[in-house]
Amino acid sequence: MQPYELSVADAAEAVCARQVSPVELVDSVLERIEQVEPRLQAYTMVTADHARDAARRAAGEVAADGTRGPLHGIPAGLKDLIDVAGMATTASSQVRADHLAETDSAVAARLAAAGAAFVGKTHTHEFAYGLTTPQTNNAWDQGRVAGGSSGGSAVAVAAGAATFALGTDTGGSIRVPAALNGVVGLKPTYGLVSRHGVTSLAWSLDHVGPITRTVEDAALVLAALVGHDPRDPASVPAPPVEYRPGPGTDLTGLRVGVPGNYYFERVDPEVEAAVRDAIGQLEALGARLVEVEIPMTRYIQATQWGLMVPEASAYHERTLRAMPDLYAADVRILLEAGELMSAGDYLRAQRARTLMRQAWQQMLDTVDVIAAPTVPLTAVKVGQDTVTWGDGSMESVSDAYVRLSAPANITGVPSLTVPVGRDSEGMPIGMQLMGRPLGEAAVLRVGHAYEQTGAARDLAPAA
Repeated sequence: MQPYELSVADAAEAVCARQVSPVELVDSVLERIEQVEPRLQAYTMVTADHARDAARRAAGEVAADGTRGPLHGIPAGLKDLIDVAGMATTASSQVRADHLAETDSAVAARLAAAGAAFVGKTHTHEFAYGLTTPQTNNAWDQGRVAGGSSGGSAVAVAAGAATFALGTDTGGSIRVPAALNGVVGLKPTYGLVSRHGVTSLAWSLDHVGPITRTVEDAALVLAALVGHDPRDPASVPAPPVEYRPGPGTDLTGLRVGVPGNYYFERVDPEVEAAVRDAIGQLEALGARLVEVEIPMTRYIQATQWGLMVPEASAYHERTLRAMPDLYAADVRILLEAGELMSAGDYLRAQRARTLMRQAWQQMLDTVDVIAAPTVPLTAVKVGQDTVTWGDGSMESVSDAYVRLSAPANITGVPSLTVPVGRDSEGMPIGMQLMGRPLGEAAVLRVGHAYEQTGAARDLAPAA
């Protein structure tokens, strides 16, 4: 096994035991990037010198004093919305061609304090406003979409071009690409991870979280990110929780909610079969399955777009007027449309969100986690804009990908996607686990228990 193939947990153990040095680990990942990047285009920039400097510092510190923790010397990719002092933050947009960050974002500072080595900035759908990340190819099939908007981060992790990465999630942008590339993605509770220094899409929906190869890795990265930050108005105090799941798989007494509506409607049969089989595995581990009814489903799409579109347009108001031609056409159209929405529409969306949060809280009082598909279909081929369902209805690919992930953004609850197999064409399928606010430990426990049943977590092929 090459060092780039190691998970965060395995790499940390190897570094601690002096079996692999941070320099060897970073060099291995950088070599892997050189191998796969021409095909995948996951990165906006590769910061090899920065990463090697961090690795050398980490190696000296480990030799002298031992490791700071499990991220010490571990190679990480950062979505190119996340500021690192002295590096460009382009948001994969010509609008930001000359941007240079003056200070670290909160999450970059926390990872640096934990000793992580930043190997590069990963592509996003421009300003995170899309579900495909067109610059980047799927790690399993370069003729298919990577998913978005954190497509570069998910592809890099899936291909071994980063040991872990950070993404952002406003309507599914961590979980969608993670599911489409066969890796783990965690959208934490709203406000648990600071967004200071992270380019916003829609402030009341934005989250920052990890993309990893295993659930245990997601827990390790999350632990380094949490903490109150007064610079983020939404920031909440992190509860004193042990996020790293234990080694056992016993889920006796845990209640898993299985939606009787919404989440299995207009879903590809192979996706449904894989997710239901995974839910059956949870039952075999001792969990009790409880059917739940998802509340207010008719308002989900309108509420998501009613919040996201005007907030995004407000953020881009000045640059949209000053340099509209520098935006990609799909993003510019959405931003211009947002300027046509009334204050009344936005306030109605906020009211619907409040009611939806209350209804979800009541539903979550009856179960510990909810299990459902992450997305209703696997990665589509590049250029495919719509999907036709078995009932004859047609849906845009973007609407399909956001449909099952949006509720967790609207309500702010934690949501974890884990790989649960692949379809007949070899494309990954993801299962989504949602929990109560600040209930990350529960969703991580369930995801880790499922993972221990032998679910495939192979790296994507190199060619």
